[in-house]
Amino acid sequence: MKQVKKVSQRTRAITGGALVAALALGGFGAYAASAAPAQAQAQAQAPAAQADAKTDAKNKNLTESTHLTIDAATKAAQTALDAAKKENQRVTVAVVDRNGNTIVTLRGDGAGPQSYDAAQRKAYTAVSWNAPTSVLAGRLAQTPTLKDIPGTLFLGGGAPVTAKNAPVAGIGVAGAPSGDLDEKFAQAGVAALNK
Repeated sequence: MKQVKKVSQRTRAITGGALVAALALGGFGAYAASAAPAQAQAQAQAPAAQADAKTDAKNKNLTESTHLTIDAATKAAQTALDAAKKENQRVTVAVVDRNGNTIVTLRGDGAGPQSYDAAQRKAYTAVSWNAPTSVLAGRLAQTPTLKDIPGTLFLGGGAPVTAKNAPVAGIGVAGAPSGDLDEKFAQAGVAALNK
């Protein structure tokens, strides 16, 4: 039978501490070794990303477009709604982006239920042709099938918003007794963006 030597508490504490320190240093070394290639890779990719951005800027297959911010669209819509309210008209105002997607719609107190859809369609029509809808309504005599295009409405009340001579949004107003009034309010919204 072998006899096992008793190890003192002090020896066990020193040995255990040394083992923990060795493991910690080994783990840190492994982390440092894996972090170094990752840092080198990130540094190598930074110039490549800058080169890609420059290439994209020169790429003739890409284009940039300008869009209204939600704040600008809301300002235009609120201005149009306020202009209508001053004349005791109950209208809905819609602002759409260049692609015809609605950015904001404000339905004034007492505006008719049909005005919501009509305002969006007028805004879409104005931005699609980059012209006030009252002008486009006059074109129906020569091209009556224009009115068959889905989502359009060829009645006065829509006005385009342009930047650098290109349409970036449309403002549509519906609910007043005439398209002329609707368009007057839409134009007030456009004017608010030019201040």
